[in-house]
Amino acid sequence: MSGVTIARLADAGGVGVETVRYYQRRGLLGEPERPGRGVRRYDDEDVRRLRFIRSAQRAGFTLEEIGELLALHAIDDRNRARELARSRIATLDAKIEEMRAARSALARLADDCGSGSDGPCPIITAFES
Repeated sequence: MSGVTIARLADAGGVGVETVRYYQRRGLLGEPERPGRGVRRYDDEDVRRLRFIRSAQRAGFTLEEIGELLALHAIDDRNRARELARSRIATLDAKIEEMRAARSALARLADDCGSGSDGPCPIITAFES
């Protein structure tokens, strides 16, 4: 996929052109030279980097953390990369626990709502307070 336009790069990464430009402004993606008055061309490395950014975002990393991971990759600092990953795992574990508690509470409310018809629905009253 060498020598593609920004539109093709964006498409390959599953993002819009403005997202690619935003990543460039943030320093996460490079901006190739524009030959003469021609169109900038992106290479396979740009596609890989964009896909990495998107995958890391889906894993919950912030753009700042992604920038740090990219810098760490350049200097092969695996210890710090592992620290970032473990920190992200701890954050995800906490969110998972929070979601489990919310699910459990909502399941109890749904059961309470279905167990009787007297008075207001427990689901509605639970969210009013």
